[in-house]
Amino acid sequence: MSVVTSSQGVAAGTAANGRRPRSQAEAARYGVLRRLAPALKHDMVVNLQAVAMMAEVLSARLEKGTPSPADFEASVSKMNRLARDAVMTCLKVSTWISPSEDESVRLRDGVDECVALLRSAFNFRGFSLANEVPDNEFEVSRVALRHLVAASFLSLADAAPGPSHLVATAEVSPGFAVLTIRCTPKPQDEDGLAVDAIAAGPNYRALDWSDVQALAIAEGIELFRTQEQIVMRVPRMVATTPLQIAPL
Repeated sequence: MSVVTSSQGVAAGTAANGRRPRSQAEAARYGVLRRLAPALKHDMVVNLQAVAMMAEVLSARLEKGTPSPADFEASVSKMNRLARDAVMTCLKVSTWISPSEDESVRLRDGVDECVALLRSAFNFRGFSLANEVPDNEFEVSRVALRHLVAASFLSLADAAPGPSHLVATAEVSPGFAVLTIRCTPKPQDEDGLAVDAIAAGPNYRALDWSDVQALAIAEGIELFRTQEQIVMRVPRMVATTPLQIAPL
C-alpha cells in the first residue's frame, strides 16, 4: 500500500530526528553534491583532457619539424576553442556548487540538466532516465529545481528494489507546474546486465525521503510521495538578476 507524506507535515522548528530543518537541508544539499561529484568531475575534466591531447599533438609535430604557418595557426586556433569550451564547462559546473539564488531556467531545460548529469551513473546501476516535460517557456528557480529533481531521482533509485525506469513529466498552469518523477521497475528479462550492476550501489550515502522533504521546505515547494513517485508543485519564477556578459 502506498503511503502519502506531505512536506507540510514536518514541524517548522525541529525535525522529527531532532535536527533543525536548516541544518537538515544543508546536509541534504551536501549529500546530493557528493552523489553528483563524479559526474561533475567528469564534465570538468573531459574538455581539459582534449586541450592536453591537442597540446601533445602540436608538440610532437614541432619536434618532427616546423609545421607550415597555416597548419600551426590552425592548431593554435583549435586549442583556443577547446580551452574556451573548457572554461565555459567549468563555469557551468561551478554553478552546482555556488549557485545564483535568483536565476531562472525553463522547466524542461532545468530537468534536462539533471538528467544529462545523472544518466551515465544511473545506466551503470541499471536505471534509465527520461525527460518528458513539455517544451514551453515556463521558468522556475534553477537552484530549487536542481536540488529537488536530483534528490528525487536519487532517492527513488536508492529505494527501488531493482533496475527501473525513471521518468519526469509535468503539467503546467499559468502560475505553477506540477512536476512528477516516477519510478517504474523494469521487467526482469529486459536488461540482464543491470541486475549485477546495481549491486555497486551509490558512491556515497543513500538519499531518502527526509532529504527530499528538507530541501522542499528550504525552497518553499510543496510535494508529496507515494511508493512509485514524487510529485512537486513548482511556482513560476521571474529572474531578477541583471544580464551578464559571458567570458570570451
